[in-house]
Amino acid sequence: SGIGRSEQDRLVRGGIRGDVVVVGGGLGGVAAALTALEAGRRVVLTDPTDWIGGQLTQQGVPPDEHRWIESHGATATYRRFRTAIRDYYRDHYPLTEEQRRRENLNPGGGSVSRLCHEPRVGVAVLEALLAPYQSSGKLTLLLEHQPIAASMRGDRVESVTVRSTATDDTLTLEAPWFIDASELGDLLPLTGTAFVTGAESKDQTGELHAADRADPDNQQAFTRCFAIDYDPSGDWTIPRPDRYAFWRDLVPEMSPPWPGRLLDWTYTHPSSLRPKELGFDPTGAPTPGTLNLWLYRRMIAQSHFKAGTFPSDITLVNWPQNDYFLGNLVGVTDEQRQKHVEASGDLSLSLLYWMQTEAPRPDGGTGWPGLRLRRDVMGTDDGLAKYPYIRESRRIVAEFTVLEEHCGRENRAIVTGEPADQVVAAEFPDSVGVGSYHIDLHPSSGGDNYIDFPSLPFQIPLGALLPRQTRNLIAACKNIGTTHVTNGCYRLHPVEWNIGESAGALVAYCDEQGRDPKSVRGNDSWLADFQKMLQHRGVELAWPER
Repeated sequence: SGIGRSEQDRLVRGGIRGDVVVVGGGLGGVAAALTALEAGRRVVLTDPTDWIGGQLTQQGVPPDEHRWIESHGATATYRRFRTAIRDYYRDHYPLTEEQRRRENLNPGGGSVSRLCHEPRVGVAVLEALLAPYQSSGKLTLLLEHQPIAASMRGDRVESVTVRSTATDDTLTLEAPWFIDASELGDLLPLTGTAFVTGAESKDQTGELHAADRADPDNQQAFTRCFAIDYDPSGDWTIPRPDRYAFWRDLVPEMSPPWPGRLLDWTYTHPSSLRPKELGFDPTGAPTPGTLNLWLYRRMIAQSHFKAGTFPSDITLVNWPQNDYFLGNLVGVTDEQRQKHVEASGDLSLSLLYWMQTEAPRPDGGTGWPGLRLRRDVMGTDDGLAKYPYIRESRRIVAEFTVLEEHCGRENRAIVTGEPADQVVAAEFPDSVGVGSYHIDLHPSSGGDNYIDFPSLPFQIPLGALLPRQTRNLIAACKNIGTTHVTNGCYRLHPVEWNIGESAGALVAYCDEQGRDPKSVRGNDSWLADFQKMLQHRGVELAWPER
């Protein structure tokens, strides 16, 4: 499990003490831990799986990023991490000379990202970043550990109890500071920290695209991703999933209506909400007039490596056809959650079986039996990602909540009275970073079809990381103070890293200065000192003027 054995970290009653406990080993959690470690703090980092990296690794999804990512709009450490991924391929893989010389190497050449790569490479690079701190005993890494309880003293967290999913043993983790970087905001209910879920109403937020009525159970779809390659000489058809007929024939009940069956190449275009045809051809051939899904999230492009290295491209399947919207992962019992996780896996395997046997091909035939499930890529027996790809979490009731009027282009233009092509996002005096992504809500468990519209390059306000009531708990993932709507642009890879890095820096600053996070935000001088600390690290606090 990676438990450190340093006696100074051991408590008499079988727990572990650190300066900060980070629950969740995704990009936000790793960034928070690294930042606190670099500041000399002892860190305990936990994750429910045996891989760190969250959405990038255990969930299998290459980074969703904005168009300026290679030069600005992310922290310096995040860009160094991206460079380290490229260097890993240069150092360990037989790239073609052309690709080896390419400054902005994209191993998969996928169209969704400038850096599509295998999950294992992300794990390797993140583990290398943490390795010196593990060896020195400053970092205790508890893989396969899930939080199950917390002890409070007033408005402060005293300890969190975690259970090993491998042995069922428990440990008590004590620290002055706790960072919740879990995928679903796991510490919030355990600590009694106020949170919201699902969709707020227009009356509550005044947002242009908010729902007419609030519904805590109306949450975005999640996805069990998987990887495949293509061997046209073989038959790699998997056993027919038990509920294949159900998924094959399912017509989603949504508003506006879904255009037909879920397992089909026609889907709802996210922004126009009109039927749109998608293409699929695992040979990589163009699909004129349509997006070839094979290329969309491709993580290995065979042609980028010397002949014989890979028998095929490898692509990730995280598509409209395997979004699971028939139930939620929060606001349900453990049994219900497990049922939905299993059902979402059945949907993904049914999509694969459909592609292998019944999906229409461009040549008029049906099915590609040569599509091969790459269990090794995801590191699992069933070939599905170790953890569902999460789009929406519990969200703290924060000192400040980001609304659509702060970052949505149309809503912002209405509020400011400026033309939509000239308007900029709200400026936050307590900015701790920046990000950019369109507001992208996938179909929901409440029956909403896509909600997808332009946003503006935005800032990350410190107030969104701070719960109103719990004083030594900082949010560092998709659990920050956003709404159902604005979560759609604050949830992706570089923003999560920035949030985590700023959370780790805040804990280090407050610990060193003996200050409270809310006091730092409320004191202009202290806030300026903290922001200078962030800028020294290479955290951008504002976008360049247009």
